[in-house]
Amino acid sequence: MASDKSWSDDDSQSSKFMRKAKESPFVPIGMAGFVSIVGYGLMKLRSRGDTKMSVHLIHMRVAAQGFVVGAMTLGVLYSMYNEYFAPKDPGEK
Repeated sequence: MASDKSWSDDDSQSSKFMRKAKESPFVPIGMAGFVSIVGYGLMKLRSRGDTKMSVHLIHMRVAAQGFVVGAMTLGVLYSMYNEYFAPKDPGEK
């Protein structure tokens, strides 16, 4: 049978996003960088000069992917530092 659980008591999307952003802060940084690079590329689309559309879109995609991969790498390094190298409280396991 279907459960009687109300959907209203679940976390809202924004609170889930904020909780996840606090756990791994480089994810929203990567998302913001991706959106800003794509927005900048779309603004520069008109003034691309003699560059072909496909070449411009490939450059934009590579820049956006590079930013996201860089943010993911920094996030992994940050979490590794917190887990293995950061000083821990003696009472904390």
